[in-house]
Amino acid sequence: MSAAPTLKPSRLPLFLRFALRELRGGLRGFYIVLACIALGAGTIAAVNSLAEGLAKSITEEGQAILGGDMAFSLIHRQASDEELAFLESIGTLSTAATLRGMARISPTDQTLVEVKGIDNLYPLYGSLDLTSGATAAEVLTGAPEGTVPALVDESFLAARDMSVGDQFDLGNLRLTVMDTIKREPDRLAGGVAFGPRVMVPLDALAASGLTDRGSLVRWRYRVAGPDGPLSDVAIATAAVTAEETFPSAGWRIESRAEAAPGLRDSIDQFAQFLTLVGLTSLAVGGIGVANAVRSYLLNKRPVLATLRTMGAPAGLVFRIYMTQVLIISGVGIVIGLCIGAITPPIAALLLDGLLPVSALERVFPVALAFAALFGLLTAITFSLLPTARAVAVPPVAILREDEPPAALPRFAWVGLAVSGSALCALILFTGYDIRLGASYIVGAAALFVVLRILASAIQWGASRLPRSRSPIVRIAIANLHRPGALTPTVTVALGLALTLLVTLSLVDANIRNALVSRLPDQAPTFFFVDIQDREKDAVLELLDETAPTARIASEPLLRGRIVSINGVAARDWPPGEADWVLRGDRGITYSGGPPDGSTVVTGRWWDPDTTEREVSFDDETALELGVKVGDVVRVNVLGREVETTITNTRTVEWESLGINFVMIFSPATFAGAPHGHLATLTLPGEDNEATEVAVLRQMTETFPTVTTIRVRDALETVNSLVRDLALAIRSAAAVTLVASILVLAGTLAAGHSARIYDAVVMKTLGARRRTITFAYALEYLLLALAAGVIAVMFGGVAAYLIVTFIMKQPFVFMPSIALGLTVGAAVVIVALGLIGTWRALAVP
Repeated sequence: MSAAPTLKPSRLPLFLRFALRELRGGLRGFYIVLACIALGAGTIAAVNSLAEGLAKSITEEGQAILGGDMAFSLIHRQASDEELAFLESIGTLSTAATLRGMARISPTDQTLVEVKGIDNLYPLYGSLDLTSGATAAEVLTGAPEGTVPALVDESFLAARDMSVGDQFDLGNLRLTVMDTIKREPDRLAGGVAFGPRVMVPLDALAASGLTDRGSLVRWRYRVAGPDGPLSDVAIATAAVTAEETFPSAGWRIESRAEAAPGLRDSIDQFAQFLTLVGLTSLAVGGIGVANAVRSYLLNKRPVLATLRTMGAPAGLVFRIYMTQVLIISGVGIVIGLCIGAITPPIAALLLDGLLPVSALERVFPVALAFAALFGLLTAITFSLLPTARAVAVPPVAILREDEPPAALPRFAWVGLAVSGSALCALILFTGYDIRLGASYIVGAAALFVVLRILASAIQWGASRLPRSRSPIVRIAIANLHRPGALTPTVTVALGLALTLLVTLSLVDANIRNALVSRLPDQAPTFFFVDIQDREKDAVLELLDETAPTARIASEPLLRGRIVSINGVAARDWPPGEADWVLRGDRGITYSGGPPDGSTVVTGRWWDPDTTEREVSFDDETALELGVKVGDVVRVNVLGREVETTITNTRTVEWESLGINFVMIFSPATFAGAPHGHLATLTLPGEDNEATEVAVLRQMTETFPTVTTIRVRDALETVNSLVRDLALAIRSAAAVTLVASILVLAGTLAAGHSARIYDAVVMKTLGARRRTITFAYALEYLLLALAAGVIAVMFGGVAAYLIVTFIMKQPFVFMPSIALGLTVGAAVVIVALGLIGTWRALAVP
């Protein structure tokens, strides 16, 4: 059998033969290109693969997350007999109730818990994993007679040195821990948890007193197909029929395809941000590519001159070296795609039990393809001009090492325009928000231009400084503006990376400042929820006796959702920044007068004795939603639709964490409706631990059905989430810093021969190694300070815009953060600079 034919080198195009032949000598000069492209493409591939995997996991696990093929949610009230009959006609029905309550282990040990009442069919989908391995139905129905069984999170027992068989109080119940929960299938559907889970039988929950009419209880009715999952057509038909048959039910209808919409939005937003981080690392890496190509071709001057002298056209030489760049970039892209491919399985190991991960074991070719395209376009865009500029220099000038600026060929500019446009189009049309993509392109381009102008200004200023008597200062200043200086490259690359880090750090610090630093002077110490109308006066009296110096406030509390505005259904209202107001239920109240601290902005407040149904809106929300005085708003409360007219808009201080509502209604609107009350207690000063413990003990013992929330504990939960998010963001942003360090290392390597020449000349003239070392260190320090100052300026402005206009929070500039990042950058640059030039100083 004859051997298969092989491709002979002579059959390859001439430019490809030359390119491959030169690459036989190794990748020296191209390692920076390889690293920069691999890092940027790997970041984008990893982020997009992870986002796609999580989205598919949510879709695949939608039934388990939702708890059924469909879910009907009601707040404050249970479904009526007619509504239950309708739900049972769809398929198998399982009912659950969720609320917050106070678990009392001892008179001095009470804690907030997330309570869930379940029936024997729970869960319809997925698996409730218990430590014993038994099912929930087996454990709950097998409890000894006279015992109210409970299933609790493992953390609940571990934090209090309890074990299975121990007892604690919840509302009016005495519960016995029968088993611990290892995994809850529908936990994500409940949102942020402020305490450990406690599960009890649904029929026992009624005796707790926690579900009295008007209490803040969410009733969830999950439906599954009688003989397998419901079809999409059956789900859509059931949803339409439910809306038509019970138009005033006020329930929220969800399907398995819409499970955890908040989580989906969060994943999309996080992926969008991390994609921008990846693009920034690619942009910084692109600078490294351009510098590496320029340095590589600088060392190839004899080869370039020889090829041109022997008659090789500039176009052929250009194709040779662009081919080499594309080959090396291709290797970097493959490395980056490997990083992106292994990221989801690794994330699955870390996120199992926290997020849906069923689809993370796969490879996502579309995400990898886009990452490869980003890497390829970046390599082409940033290597075109240095390559074209090198081959456009006449051969005689190359041999003389006298390379005057040469006019670039037209094809270089055309290629740059095409590749640059393609890269921008890819950013715009593969992102999650085209406006954000456009803002990123404009902002990055403007920042790049400004950094380049400022780098030139630094060089211009350094060239005009008076000569110092110190040789160290004189050499360092001269190095800033001499031909081939590091100033432009370091200023732009490090400036981009530090600007991103300064922005993120200041945004994170301002969030923490809003949550913690500004709260002790104005935030309540306790919130008390589910105060029944009959208990209100006694609760307020007890609080006043226990904490006589505290400021106590209370308001009626109901839950309702907007059905329509001016006859337009809430789901059809034009989208805007305040869409969250139209999704789901909102806390609402009624009042005869405006709240303390609020100011009427438009319209007028109603007469306290009015019989009209009127509503006041938060002014900022009204503007974002596009509503005004005179508009008609229809709301559903307790299954009853009420039509009201907007009479005024008012200011609201949300950051105070006091009792604030988007909508406040006139008292006549809900006359006779059953409801509870919300109260707050604010202690003066800071050292109130003893009083807080006394309030907590007295309230839980005297009013066991009232949920007591200590703001400090709730904030710690929120802060924990913020800390985790900030760590993830900083870790991702560090990729950009690594890219800038690679660029700096490549720049130092490119100037290594020039440093050797300088060191030899200076030592010949009598300079000591210490003098040269200090001169170089001062040069790198000045570059770091320049980049740091620029980053602080632009990062501060970007953080101000994000905090002020997007997060709607007051902005506080924190110099310590800016100073810390600038000092860190200085240390990194000086260290890398001295490491890179140490060999130059050792040359005799």
